[in-house]
Amino acid sequence: MRSKVGLLFLLLWLTSCEQFRFRKKDERLEALNAMEQTDADFSAFAVRKGYRAAFLEYLDAGGTLLRPGRLPIIGAAAVDFINNIKDSTLRLSWEPQGGDMAVSGDLGYTYGIYTMNEGNTETQGTYVTIWRKQKDGKWKYVLDSGNPGIAASRKDTSSGYQ
Repeated sequence: MRSKVGLLFLLLWLTSCEQFRFRKKDERLEALNAMEQTDADFSAFAVRKGYRAAFLEYLDAGGTLLRPGRLPIIGAAAVDFINNIKDSTLRLSWEPQGGDMAVSGDLGYTYGIYTMNEGNTETQGTYVTIWRKQKDGKWKYVLDSGNPGIAASRKDTSSGYQ
């Protein structure tokens, strides 16, 4: 009788562990979808309201910007940097291509292709943004970086160096 009770207990325990694993996986996927949607919303906001308004709206208080030819710009300095951008002739949009989420569901990244129009000049490049979930459930970026220039084929997502 003891062995049957022990076996029953073991089966119940294994079942509960499996359910917990699936629940955590579902929570992680939900967080990943929310973060990726935030990245798409961030781009739409930039198109509607401009670069400056969007980058200030989605910036985490301690967020960092990595920009070509500059040291990392962190926190209040990032806010100052964004505020000094003249964006009346600048239009920036991007297309998220993918990302991933930590098992904890509160930190992840997105990446994709951006297009910047300034006057008659259009440039494209790639970007990566690291996101952190805030206490209120919203996502803010803690690091944003872009690289100008992309290969002729925008859909080439190979992982090798050329």
